[in-house]
Amino acid sequence: MTTHTTPLPTRPLGTTGPRVSTLGLGCMGMSALYGESDRAESIATLHAALDAGITLLDTGDFYGMGHNELLINEALRTAPAAAREQALISVKFGALRTVEGGFTGYDGRPAAVKNFAAYSLQRLGTDHIDIYRIARVDPDVPIEETVGAIAELVEAGHVRHIGLSEVGADTLRRAAAVAPIADLQIEYSLISRGIEEKILPAARELGIGITAYGVLSRGLISGHFTRDRALGAGDFRGMSPRFQGDNLARNLDLVDRLREVAEAKGVTVAQTAIAWVLAQGARHGADIVPLIGARRRDRLAEALGAVAVTLDAADLAAIEEAVPAGAAAGARYPEAQMAHLDSEH
Repeated sequence: MTTHTTPLPTRPLGTTGPRVSTLGLGCMGMSALYGESDRAESIATLHAALDAGITLLDTGDFYGMGHNELLINEALRTAPAAAREQALISVKFGALRTVEGGFTGYDGRPAAVKNFAAYSLQRLGTDHIDIYRIARVDPDVPIEETVGAIAELVEAGHVRHIGLSEVGADTLRRAAAVAPIADLQIEYSLISRGIEEKILPAARELGIGITAYGVLSRGLISGHFTRDRALGAGDFRGMSPRFQGDNLARNLDLVDRLREVAEAKGVTVAQTAIAWVLAQGARHGADIVPLIGARRRDRLAEALGAVAVTLDAADLAAIEEAVPAGAAAGARYPEAQMAHLDSEH
């Protein structure tokens, strides 16, 4: 297995955003939606990521109803000063939750934007948020108003950069006409390639970077998910179409084919999948930053090894043959959640 041994390179996040590490750490799974997590291991993984040179930490104020932000606060407070100073925090806001953990919609009103930010700043223990974005477009509030409110937070010094999440090309253009947009956070992987037709070209035209989440499709194409794996209570993959019945079997068949390509290179399936996403950005000025969702140090170490994996034209062709565009079985979210995705309309 390829391991990470050299400092991570950095790259600009779009034409107006900060320089960030070539991989970011998505922290959601440390607090929510994948079942029980180990707090001590989560903190240790955050420290290991910072030590390896990861500077971009991605969270949401609704991940565990604030739990994730408090976790990051603790990790940064107990990290070496140099690592703490280099850390950049990306926060998603806007999701409305119930006490039981349900989702009831999104709120992008300007007053709500500033209210969400105030609470995040308190939980994170910082005086500014590096990148701030609404998690899903509020259908009742024009994106111009939501982005305008974040721009006012930038002007006041509470936010450094504006991001977007899961928006389509038209919304991306409308938002960019209001204020500079650093990046678009959106799902992108070997089996989720919907952005390639319109959204990715629009982002490149506008100079907006991509932070790609779901690069391992929630573990589905990590090489570690087995056909007989039982998902625990609270793991939302139990409701995900791609993890159901025949869909799961067909998708894991794709992983088996990808494994053959990976083993021929002497790397893991996960490293191959992450390296593929990196390669898609490499041809355009390294404009894609994969967010890896590691919750444990061993998974983090494996993911970091992807940075050293070079995929040549023959490798990319072999991967494409193993996992062609559109080959995945099942939608990436349940139908009710797909309806909230501006990027899918």
